[in-house]
Amino acid sequence: MSLKRILVVEDNEDNRRILLYRLKKIGEFEIVEAANGEEAVAAVQAGAPDLIFMDLKMPVMDGWEATRRIRALPEGVAIPIIALTAQAMAGDEQKALANGCNDYLAKPVVDPELVREKIARHLTLPG
Repeated sequence: MSLKRILVVEDNEDNRRILLYRLKKIGEFEIVEAANGEEAVAAVQAGAPDLIFMDLKMPVMDGWEATRRIRALPEGVAIPIIALTAQAMAGDEQKALANGCNDYLAKPVVDPELVREKIARHLTLPG
């Protein structure tokens, strides 16, 4: 069985490391990293992941625009995208869902069970 590929799009290295650490505790995945939305779109074009964690506020291209561009790609239409944001404000989750994301997670990502639950909602996990 091949590993599920997860694209982690996060400009803050500390936040990216925290999420990568959580993912490694959950299971074995092929993890692709991107530091901005432009890199995320290129990563999807290079090989569609099974799931994307998308930071919404980034330089170069933010997660909102990256999500729109990924959804416009034939290979990006059905990829589950979990929005990540540190400024968790009322309405952010609904806005993320309305803009093409499938789920929402507030940062910093500290609860490994919450990450596992979000992944399991969109992917079949081994074991």
